[in-house]
Amino acid sequence: MQLRAAQLSQHLARGLEPLYIVTGDEPLLALEAADAIRAKARAEAYDEREVLSVESGFNWSQLRASGASLSLFASKRILEIRMPTGKPGVEGGKALESFAADLPPDTVTLVTLPRLDKRAAQVGWYQALASAGVVVEVYPVDLDHLPRWVGERLARQNQSADSATLNFLAEQVEGNLLAAHQEIQKLGLLYPPRKLSFDEVSEAVLNVSRFDVFQLGDAMLAGDAARAARILDALEAEGEKPVPLLGVLAWMIRGLNKAKAALNRGLDMNTALREGGFWGTRQDMARRALPRFSSEGLAAALKHAAEIDRMSKGLKAGDVWDELLQLCLRIARPR
Repeated sequence: MQLRAAQLSQHLARGLEPLYIVTGDEPLLALEAADAIRAKARAEAYDEREVLSVESGFNWSQLRASGASLSLFASKRILEIRMPTGKPGVEGGKALESFAADLPPDTVTLVTLPRLDKRAAQVGWYQALASAGVVVEVYPVDLDHLPRWVGERLARQNQSADSATLNFLAEQVEGNLLAAHQEIQKLGLLYPPRKLSFDEVSEAVLNVSRFDVFQLGDAMLAGDAARAARILDALEAEGEKPVPLLGVLAWMIRGLNKAKAALNRGLDMNTALREGGFWGTRQDMARRALPRFSSEGLAAALKHAAEIDRMSKGLKAGDVWDELLQLCLRIARPR
């Protein structure tokens, strides 16, 4: 049987199976899936827990011994087999096939491993485990679905936010659900259960350094090139990493581009600003800034930001900080 992580809670409500394989490269969701299986097992009196970590040089006789032995202190147990590489080797593969063919009684076995490619998923040991148990596949949450995921997590703590705020928060934590989880928990500690405003979320999710990054964007919107240059210089001196800084700037430029496109379609300024994701105090700043920009200039700025991203990853030659300065100046003082 194969399940998505989102289907696991419904499955567990119907009862436990003797074997689960949690596979995927999203640490938070994999951890939560494994925790849910452990919690269900504990609730059904699987009181003892044994963990086998398959590292280099692992002795596979331990698995055979674990499968053959029963606890003297508890009638039911959880057996975890952790394989961080997903490569048990020839001996390990045979041991896993033998284990899957004769699962130990009164035991819930939990196997965790990274996502396997199509070829690796066809090997005998994995097929043996998959045939004998339940495979829980953990997929990353892409940016298109991340705002909804964030909204669902906020709802768990009786909080909510509008779509623009959810989109902003999603863009700040894209590619790192652990960071997203931490930021959502922080919002739960900072604010009571209710609908959160854009300003509240933007100030909460940015740490002190990254809040200064947002102030850099404000200086650019205000057309204050000198202040933008000073803030950028200070951020570099404080050890700010260029990638998260670029992420905030790119979010702002994309917002301006969306708002400009909305104006070009004949929409009114207020609607255009909402489409661009500008709320609170930054809506007024963006209102004053938009007339300075052309659609072509904003498109060029987005292309420039993409080039800086490639530089930061070593895929293109260039001075990242110098290019960030040029990007700030072309927004603060568009030609």
